[in-house]
Amino acid sequence: MVEKVLQLKCNCNSYPWGRTGRQSLAATLCEKTPGTDFKLDEKSPYAEMWMGTYPELPSYVLETGEDLQDVIDKHPDELIGRAVAQKFNHTKLPYLPKVLSIAKALPLQLHPNKSLASKLHEKKPDQFTDPNHKPEIALALGDFEAFCGFKKLDDIAQLMELEPLQQFMPKVKKPEFDDQVLKHVVKAMLEVDEDTVRKTNDALTKLPKDSFGKFLYIPDMVPRLAEQYDKADNGTLVALITMNYLQLKQGDSIYIPADGIHAYLSGDIIECMARSNNVLNTGFCPRADRDSIDTFISCLTFTPHDPKECMLPSQSFSKSKNSKSQLYAPPLSEFSMFATSLADGESDTIEKLGGPSIMIVTEGEGTLMAEGKEHKLSAGYIFFVGQGTEIEFKATKALKAFTAFAE
Repeated sequence: MVEKVLQLKCNCNSYPWGRTGRQSLAATLCEKTPGTDFKLDEKSPYAEMWMGTYPELPSYVLETGEDLQDVIDKHPDELIGRAVAQKFNHTKLPYLPKVLSIAKALPLQLHPNKSLASKLHEKKPDQFTDPNHKPEIALALGDFEAFCGFKKLDDIAQLMELEPLQQFMPKVKKPEFDDQVLKHVVKAMLEVDEDTVRKTNDALTKLPKDSFGKFLYIPDMVPRLAEQYDKADNGTLVALITMNYLQLKQGDSIYIPADGIHAYLSGDIIECMARSNNVLNTGFCPRADRDSIDTFISCLTFTPHDPKECMLPSQSFSKSKNSKSQLYAPPLSEFSMFATSLADGESDTIEKLGGPSIMIVTEGEGTLMAEGKEHKLSAGYIFFVGQGTEIEFKATKALKAFTAFAE
């Protein structure tokens, strides 16, 4: 009999943009995972806890210490299921869930689409470690700020009329401000030297506040971003002038398509993406770490083009028997996610899923019943559940759990 519910231990990485020590939810959850080898250092920034089978930071089965992928490879039919394996042409988990704790802006980035990813992987396998695309969702666990996609063209056109920004417009004026003009503007902002960025940011902060129309946050945000990176970082101009600035509340979620420009700014989130770790960075990072601007611009898409288009609303989940779990279903085949929220004493049964899932508890206490066995649940507990397994959550103390799955 193949064990279909496997408790996992995972690891947390340290990037400069992560929250420090115990302020990092990613780190404190990782520390609470039973059997973990993770040692939290109060002075280090902790950014991301990864869950899954991506080789860079794989998960291990708590009981045996085996790499989760090795266990799946022994029993692919029972754990992944034939349909999912055929759909993706492999028996690896097609998604990568993470807990992110963000203290300051992540690099201004996009994830290359499949065709570019496979070319980059061939050319620079050390930097682009797989040939896959990486559309993703970010689900807020509390207040969360992000730059995501582009503002409406009319809004950007209006801001570009400000005197300090005129220098980034094409010399030959087009009758309307369209995506081609926007592409030119973004490229010009990324290519300009540090001194010009610094002077432009200074000039913007000196303008009367109402010159920014409805975007009153722009002049206030210049010093904040300057403090995090530098007033001379090209990312500040691109993010503040051309991109949507979003303030999300707990339970809100955004969807980033492949090639969608974004930079998360602050907060704790559950992030899930297609199985990939490819990224092109061009701002909010040292110049030496930036990728080619031409490559970045060549694969930039102009969706979303409005804050509303960035959002991924939750919907009722048909497999949740007591309707205590909400579904987040991005428009892609690699994964969906459901969030289970239970008050003291409540329970929810999730009917069998047609593929593998990974679940993490972020708060509360309770139990997970599956295949006649009871497993303890508490913050930082992480489980892999093989396909075709009905599970029941019971909360003894208000419980929140997030599950990524593929079918």
